[in-house]
Amino acid sequence: MIPDRVKAILKTHGLTALEFEPGSTPTSELAAARIGVAVGQIAKSMLFKGKNGNFYLAVCPGDRRVCSKKMKSETGTKVRMARGEETEVMTGFRPGGVCPFGVEGVELLIDIGLADYPLIYPAAGNDASGVPVTFDHLKQITGGRVVDVMET
Repeated sequence: MIPDRVKAILKTHGLTALEFEPGSTPTSELAAARIGVAVGQIAKSMLFKGKNGNFYLAVCPGDRRVCSKKMKSETGTKVRMARGEETEVMTGFRPGGVCPFGVEGVELLIDIGLADYPLIYPAAGNDASGVPVTFDHLKQITGGRVVDVMET
């Protein structure tokens, strides 16, 4: 079930989520197969916690890994992946279904690699969804800062 706050944001911005059977899209690979797109088009949202105590939500291509050195450069602090419970508390979403829409209290970083695709698919707040959206529309809705944090 897509959370009401996500539904409201999608409606406001003229977007419609793709919904599937529960648990069918928890990884980028499974989501891409279910939607029928390249793995890189899956906009995976991963929460990181900085040594400074701040949280950062990185929205990245599903076929690439985050570079910790680049994350440190962009955030000004060493970061680690947030634990599952931290992710749920800070974003309101469980790992595997983290949505970049409507997240507050964390800095949102959107990797420039997502701009390579005409459409990208972030989760809609659960592990059985994807939202077709353009890179520019994602930036506009979330107010995220465009960065380069992926390994080369």
